[in-house]
Amino acid sequence: MKSQRKKRFLKLTPQHITWLKVIIHAVSLFFLTVLVLQTFNGGFGADPVKDIEHFTGKAALNTLFITMLISPIAMYLKQGALVKTRRVLGLYSFFWALLHLSVYVSLDLGFDWSLVGEEITQRPYLAIGAISWLILLLLTLTSTQKLQRILGTSWQKLHNWVYLALLLSPIHYLWSVKSGITEPVIYIVIASLLLLSRRDKFKRGLTNLGINRDQKTTTSN
Repeated sequence: MKSQRKKRFLKLTPQHITWLKVIIHAVSLFFLTVLVLQTFNGGFGADPVKDIEHFTGKAALNTLFITMLISPIAMYLKQGALVKTRRVLGLYSFFWALLHLSVYVSLDLGFDWSLVGEEITQRPYLAIGAISWLILLLLTLTSTQKLQRILGTSWQKLHNWVYLALLLSPIHYLWSVKSGITEPVIYIVIASLLLLSRRDKFKRGLTNLGINRDQKTTTSN
């Protein structure tokens, strides 16, 4: 029986990972096509700009959540090779976040950069969204293997910040909506569960940001 169970989960090969990446690209291209078609064919509602912002924002959030689920799934299924899909998923998460910000700055604020700064300082949900966006930008810029080698152990410390982005992003979503809070609350619950399962790394991420100033006293045994 044990041998039969082991045979059910074949180890992922490099070819499997390649096909998984192809699927990720195809799905992302599909949703981008949907966005373009709905934008130019009047498929959005009475406030198309807000609808486009929500579409791109939720796409970024969904992709980020899927990215964060890869490691637990890989550990559960004992498929270490699966983590090789995280980078492409993370890049797509930032891609959608970049579109989300671009729509807001261009269509909502008309590239008025002074207004952008004013909005961020006066609206807490925008400040939280900006912090999350900057974290994703930093992680994207340092996602290459070359920079991973250059940064050494600091690279992992830096990329632990993703847990803060995972927490802030659904809060940004919740605070941005005026009604219908069920969906963002579900995102927050899922994010909390993910953070709970990875609480040690989340704490290290906060420490790296200087949030946990008592790290030395709390971790010394």
